[in-house]
Amino acid sequence: MIAATDSLPVAQARGLRKAYKNKLALDGTSFSIEAGRIVGLIGPNGAGKTTALKAMLGLIPFEGDLKVLGRDPRTQRDELMNDVCFIADVAVLPRWIRVKEAIDFVEGVHPRFDRARCERFLAGTQLKPQQRVREMSKGMIVQLHLALVMAIDARLLVLDEPTLGLDILYRKQFYQRLLEDYFDDQKTIIITTHQVEEVEHILTDVMFIRDGRIVMDAPMEDVAGRFVEVLVNADQAEAARQLGPIDERALPFGKTVMLFDGMSQAALSGYGETRTPGLADLFVATMKGTYA
Repeated sequence: MIAATDSLPVAQARGLRKAYKNKLALDGTSFSIEAGRIVGLIGPNGAGKTTALKAMLGLIPFEGDLKVLGRDPRTQRDELMNDVCFIADVAVLPRWIRVKEAIDFVEGVHPRFDRARCERFLAGTQLKPQQRVREMSKGMIVQLHLALVMAIDARLLVLDEPTLGLDILYRKQFYQRLLEDYFDDQKTIIITTHQVEEVEHILTDVMFIRDGRIVMDAPMEDVAGRFVEVLVNADQAEAARQLGPIDERALPFGKTVMLFDGMSQAALSGYGETRTPGLADLFVATMKGTYA
């Protein structure tokens, strides 16, 4: 087990800027991520998610200040990667590679890889040492990825769309096993995904990114206490609208769902049924530009 570290953030960014030709991928991006958190970095395609992760991993040059585990990824990448594990997509494993060869490779490149732990996990699957990736179902590839990841005692795990292309069964399996068998209060996980609803229950913090800027950064408990959705009847719609919802959407039979920021459910209950909004609904409102 990794020894506890001091109170410095796992990642701290100030004014990150990265341009690709005519596209500004990061535009003054700033954030701070504490240890022992599971952070969802969520945004539409082209918002800057993958660029931000690549900057944190030292894979691209950028402007601004960034420290990850107390190190500058631009000048201390080799040292940094001893404490970091990165997975982009379950499809990145070469189709020719065998299970044993994948284990051999990770053991050779990552100093914190525990081969025995990896093999114990695989013992509970149908995967065989000589089996090639091209012979596996997508679900079996997920199991191999899980075994490799959970055998690395890294302080920071970065997941960029790790379940892309998988059906819902295997996506749920991936995140549940990650939560139960890998995560603890000395590890930090950063996840980007388009399946917002599927990671919402495991996140401790969420960051929404739009046009290269972080437009919301909050612990999940603050999100739950801050935002309220109201299912408003047609005869109450104009009165509720005077309270300044940050977003609204029409439903059948004249009903409207309105999203409010900073108002209590008790104060809004007279206008209709209230509830805590899902992260996906809050994300949609943010990406519309009605809230930032």
